[in-house]
This record gives sequence, C-alpha cells and structure tokens, in this order.
Amino acid sequence: MTTSQETGRSPRQRVLTIRTRLCLSYAGLVATCGAVLIALVYLYMRYVPSYNLQVRRVPTTELDQPTPGPASDLGRIQPAHPLEIRTVDDVLSNLLVASLIALGVLIILGGILGWLMAGRIIRPLTAINAAANRAASGELDHRLSMAGPQDEIRDLSATFDRMLASLERSFATQQRFAANASHELRSPLTTVKTMIDVTLADPAADSGELRSLAERIRDVNQSNIDTIEALLDLASASNASLTPERVNVSALIEEVARELANEIKEKDLTLTMQTAHAWTRGSPILLRQALSNLLRNAGRHNHRGGQITVRTATRPESLRVTVANTGATIPQEMVDQLTEPFARAHGRSLTRGAGHGLGLAIVTAIASVHDGTLTLEPNPGGGLIAHLDLPTPSRAPVD
Repeated sequence: MTTSQETGRSPRQRVLTIRTRLCLSYAGLVATCGAVLIALVYLYMRYVPSYNLQVRRVPTTELDQPTPGPASDLGRIQPAHPLEIRTVDDVLSNLLVASLIALGVLIILGGILGWLMAGRIIRPLTAINAAANRAASGELDHRLSMAGPQDEIRDLSATFDRMLASLERSFATQQRFAANASHELRSPLTTVKTMIDVTLADPAADSGELRSLAERIRDVNQSNIDTIEALLDLASASNASLTPERVNVSALIEEVARELANEIKEKDLTLTMQTAHAWTRGSPILLRQALSNLLRNAGRHNHRGGQITVRTATRPESLRVTVANTGATIPQEMVDQLTEPFARAHGRSLTRGAGHGLGLAIVTAIASVHDGTLTLEPNPGGGLIAHLDLPTPSRAPVD
C-alpha cells in the first residue's frame, strides 16, 4: 500500500489539482494583500490623525424643560441611526466593516478570475498529457506544434515534439534492423536447405557431388560467420570503452591503403590520397577499422576503372577525413539509410565479397564513441562521399 511518505506528497496535494491549487493561490494572495491594506489603513486612521470633535453643550435648564412639539412626540425617545457617527470609534468601526465587505468581494472575484486564469495556463499541459498518453499506447506520429509566446510551456512542448520524433526514428530503425537481420540470416539457411534437398533428391549422387555440396555449404557458412562477426564488431564499437591516445590518422590511411592494394588493383581502381599530417585522440584500433571500412566500401561499391579519393582537412576544432568514390547514382533518401545495419544502396546482395551492409553502421558507432560524426552525401557524378569528422587532440577526452 502506497503511503504519503512513499509518494512524497501529502493527501491534500494528491486531492487538489494544479488548477485548484493555482486558484487558491490567487485567492489567498488577494486576501493577504487586502488584509494588509485594511490593517494599514485602520492603524493609520486609529493612531495618526488628531480628531477634534466639537460637541455643543446643552444648558441644564433646557434639559429639564420639555421641548414644545406635537402631542404625539411627547414621551417618545428617538433612537440613534445605526451608522450615525458620534465618536472616533464610530468612524473606525464603520471603516472596518466597509473594508471587510470589500475584502470579501475581492476574495470572491479573485477566486473566479484565478480559476479562469489557471484553466488557461494549464490548457497546454492538458494537450501534452493527451499526447503522452497516445505515445504510451504506441502512436508516435503526432506532434503538438504549439503556437504562442516563447515561454516555458512552449519550450516543454518543443522538447516533447523532439522526443517523439527521436523515438519514432529509433523504433523505425529498430524495425528495419529486425527485418533486415531476419532476411540476412534466413537467406543463407534457405540456400543451404535447397542445396541439400536437391542433392538428396538425386539418387545417383556420387561422392563428388556430395563433396561439392559440402564445399558450397562451407562457403555459405563462412558468409554467416562473417555476418555474425560484423554484428559483434558493431556491438563492440557501440559500447567501446576508450583509453584515448594521440593517433596519426594519415599513417593509418596509408596503412589501410597498402592492405587493400590488391582489391583496388583487381577492379582497376585509381586511388588518390591528399592526406597531410592529421592527428586526433582516440583508439587507434577502432579508428583503423573505421578507415578500413570506408575504403573497402568505396572499393566494393565502385565500377571497374573507377576512382577513390581520400582527403584530410584539419579545422580549428575537428579533423575531417573525406572518402569519395565513383559508382552508380544513389538517391538521397537511400543515402540517409546507409548508416543503418544491413542497409545497401542497391538492394541486398549475398555475393561473397560484396559486404554485409554493416560497414557504415560500424563507422557510425566508432565515430560516436569518439565524439565525432559520419556524414554521407551522394556524389554528383555517381557514387558516395563520406565525411568522417573527429575531434582534434585539444578537444578529445584526456586520460
């Protein structure tokens, strides 16, 4: 059972709504200000002025003799008027009564106006609450888009809209990842099953055909192993714990280029490197993997006789590594999804050596753990341009 100590709120706070509390606050403020004003006026009228009331003294002889008048008035005493002012106390009493009546009217009006103002103030909160309930039920495609002055409530609604947009993108990415991963892992298994069924359906299959089947299954299985290892690399890059050190990015680029020289030569590609002395701070192992993935991606998704250009540019606060390659034209909407796992510019391909669609996702994860970014854009002549921005040593985390 939840108690008031557990929730951190008193029973009154749980019963009264925000609108009621605001209304009572306004009414209480009006009552307090009115009471202070009445007290000040009363004290001023009571003690500050010097009253000098002129009282006419009536001779004793006049009091003893009856005043001539109508016979009906004889023997009847005229009562004093309730508001008749005879003394200073009468003045103060009447002032106090009038002030208390005015205070009561002010409290009632303050409560009514406070209720209306509180309802207007919390109206956006009601809309935010309704949007939050829709989001809790799984609907993430709606936005508040509140208009009005740039105040705290509008800032809250804008933050809520950004949160909804981020959640919608995250869930959409997760769904695409699940679908793509299922397809990637199911296709090789389906291929293996088909090859086995075809071989078993042939009663005349000899040892040579069985050996050929085993070799093909081994190749498909190796492809599955490569995909799982790439997924493990992605998970490791996303959760890497860095021990940063100074890294010569130019030296890493040259090392990776030498490693990929045979692949580049096989496709008759031209590699142009414009790398000056470029340094950053981070993990040399992860950065080498990121650069290797970018260059491999530029080579594998290129046409024969194409070009690969690698440039570095040092800025005051960041280092930019640009890898551009020629190839087929890529639409912008497809470019925006290339950093997602298993995303490919021209559909899925299980051809050995064509990649598993995880290279750019790994680069994105590595850039993120280094406080950097990976930006992709289509090459106007066909192909892709990748910008890897990394912090300079002065901005990178220290040991």
